[in-house]
Amino acid sequence: MQAQESVTKKDAAKVAHAPATAVSSDGQTDIQNSLEEYDVRAYYDKSEVMIAMRDGVKLFTAIYSPKDRSKDYPILFYRTPYSIEPYGEEHRPAEKLAPALEMLEEGYIFVLQDIRGTYKSEGEFEVIRAIREDRKDPLAIDESTDNYDSIEWLINNVEGHNGRVGQWGISYSGWTTLQGMIEPHPALKASSPQASPSDMFIGDDWHHNGAFRLTYAFAWMNHTAQERDTPTAKAPEPFDYGTSWGYEFFLNAGPTSELNQKYFKGQVPAWEDFINHPNYDEFWQRRNALQYLGNIKHPVLNVAGWFDAEDFYGPISIYQEIEKRNPDNQSTFVSGPWRHGGWVRDDGSCLGDIQFGAKTSEYYQKHIVSPFFRYHLKGEGEWNPKEAIVFETGGNRWHRFDQWPPANNKTKNLYFQADGKLSFDRPKAQKSAADDYISDPNKPVPFTSDFTAGWPGHTWMIEDQRSASARTDVLVYQTEVLEEDITIAGPILVNLFASTSGTDADFFVKLVDVFPGDTPDPDPNPTGARMGGYQMLVGVETMRAKYRDDYSNPKPMTPNEVTPISFNIWDKFHTFKRGHRIMVQVHSSWFPAYDRNPQQFMDIYHATKNDYNKATQKIYRSAKTPSHLVLPIRVAPTLP
Repeated sequence: MQAQESVTKKDAAKVAHAPATAVSSDGQTDIQNSLEEYDVRAYYDKSEVMIAMRDGVKLFTAIYSPKDRSKDYPILFYRTPYSIEPYGEEHRPAEKLAPALEMLEEGYIFVLQDIRGTYKSEGEFEVIRAIREDRKDPLAIDESTDNYDSIEWLINNVEGHNGRVGQWGISYSGWTTLQGMIEPHPALKASSPQASPSDMFIGDDWHHNGAFRLTYAFAWMNHTAQERDTPTAKAPEPFDYGTSWGYEFFLNAGPTSELNQKYFKGQVPAWEDFINHPNYDEFWQRRNALQYLGNIKHPVLNVAGWFDAEDFYGPISIYQEIEKRNPDNQSTFVSGPWRHGGWVRDDGSCLGDIQFGAKTSEYYQKHIVSPFFRYHLKGEGEWNPKEAIVFETGGNRWHRFDQWPPANNKTKNLYFQADGKLSFDRPKAQKSAADDYISDPNKPVPFTSDFTAGWPGHTWMIEDQRSASARTDVLVYQTEVLEEDITIAGPILVNLFASTSGTDADFFVKLVDVFPGDTPDPDPNPTGARMGGYQMLVGVETMRAKYRDDYSNPKPMTPNEVTPISFNIWDKFHTFKRGHRIMVQVHSSWFPAYDRNPQQFMDIYHATKNDYNKATQKIYRSAKTPSHLVLPIRVAPTLP
């Protein structure tokens, strides 16, 4: 240990760093090796404190200060419900301490905190706590006040800081970062909410357009939201599914209405909130963070992943809201070919079977997030980004734009046609032209071909869709072989004309890239994938039809009546290469990623097993009812 502590900073760089990064002309990173293990204990002192909030509740906080006291450092703040372990003398691993490993070498005061009611902090945990109603009450609390009070204590009690604070976090910690941006502390100079949710009913974590995300919510609640008796360093015991196949578990478990009694037994208050608030009522509306983003003055780095299964709507909606309401704010949108948090958890060279041609996460860490905090918290280096720094999948390269979506886009309708065709020509068929399928909630479409239980994983957001396309309850439309590249950059609008024999239905729409039959397998081939004919999932979204017009006031569908249904697949930046095909799939279940719809108009959280009925769904493709996607097509896709 003493030998390690005597190593100079210059020598440490030789140990901790790979060879210098070279950036090619197309913006790709050419890193031979990632950073090796960094010994946090050798260069940082750790202390643990309990910081009192304005209502007297104390939050457990760990502070990592550089041993080098020759200069002052900015504070980088991270707040989480997932534990800031390890506790005591042991130090946190380097990869869990900062948004980029280079930042440990550069020197920051890293502060981590268990948020209210979690692990070793006092108080009660409330999942996605609403902003306090009486904002003038000096003792009213929420995550924004806890953030403010914590920074106030740090500024007044931590030695060796330069007076500047930055904050960051991923997922729930991204949301706490977002909350800290609301009525922020004056010392807060830069924020990076990463994969933060913004509205848990519209498009993040628990729901998408009102459809309940069953697998994820069940696993998350079991792990994070159980009631506790006292502060503790111990994590909850893993839930025993009794099977490795989540599809089997949830189908046998029965309706969503029975899960609480069978498994939670009333010990998870947040699950009760789902049951008691099935529609977009005041409970959910108060938890919509977007309404509070009207006074954001400090710089923001908003990070997303194109294949994030939990929170993509959050980052894109947060970016758009800040741009709309704070036009002078230095806000940057970043999105790469990543899963949820993949920009710090993987090297970003691939996801599942799909290769991206470079270590995109290392590029992000070295050339985006590190320079952002270095410039705004230390006043060093350069930070003159474009409005958006985004990775183009398919084309596999980074771009920097003055705005997102890019200015030189044009929209083009891609229409469903007879015989499973898909084209840019408006259909000429008569009004009755439609394709139908029988949706059976007792035999729902699986969301993945993997046999998995518990956490649903992430690669299903880019997974091969060939197994789904072979089902009789999945409609498939595809173009002819493309004669030239087609690049989309922005949100994809779905315009369906649909009917059901029931009174409610879910409609899932997938955008798929179909690879040529002679596509070679990667060498080496770690997953054993066969890429010839691969159907890569580019984007997917659903609409629970009863919410098609109003999330707060659902209404039934009239049986067998043609009904327009529109919704977004949200933003993508992808090139369908020449020789590929574009495919669209439509179906009415995706289980157990989403709960089953009984296909009758009712409160689904109180449905019994006898309420789940088969229904015939029709998708219309006539001249008067032309179901289609509106694609945001790049006019000049080869431009940087």
